Amino acid sequence: MPESWRNRLAAVAVALMWGYEGLWCKIFPGRADQRGIVEGVPLLPEAAVTPLLIAIGLAELAIGVWVLSGRRARLAAGVQTLLVVGFNAGGLLFGADRIPEPGRLVVQDLAFLALIWTVAAGHRVHRPTALLAT
Repeated sequence: MPESWRNRLAAVAVALMWGYEGLWCKIFPGRADQRGIVEGVPLLPEAAVTPLLIAIGLAELAIGVWVLSGRRARLAAGVQTLLVVGFNAGGLLFGADRIPEPGRLVVQDLAFLALIWTVAAGHRVHRPTALLAT
């Protein structure tokens, strides 16, 4: 399989993960454990839980589309890294009792981050060719 197809397949896998997390886990039908984690955020009004879950879900869907676009792949990987680390930290801080196996979550997300950065590394950086002055 050519390198470009392998990278494209990996990008699809990353995008599908973001799509699953965004659409299925946050928006429709939504997972009770993820709702419970958001409900555990201090000072967050109950009325803000559903809109926040929908906003997070839409952002996750947008990240998946960004990954598929292949644009600014290293920036996309950096943003994804911040989101994965932030979501894990938030989940462990505010909803650890809703996460049955925190160690498994962290290990799976380390593998996910490795795939994210593999996709980013597979994209060539496009730089304008400098004209040689004669």
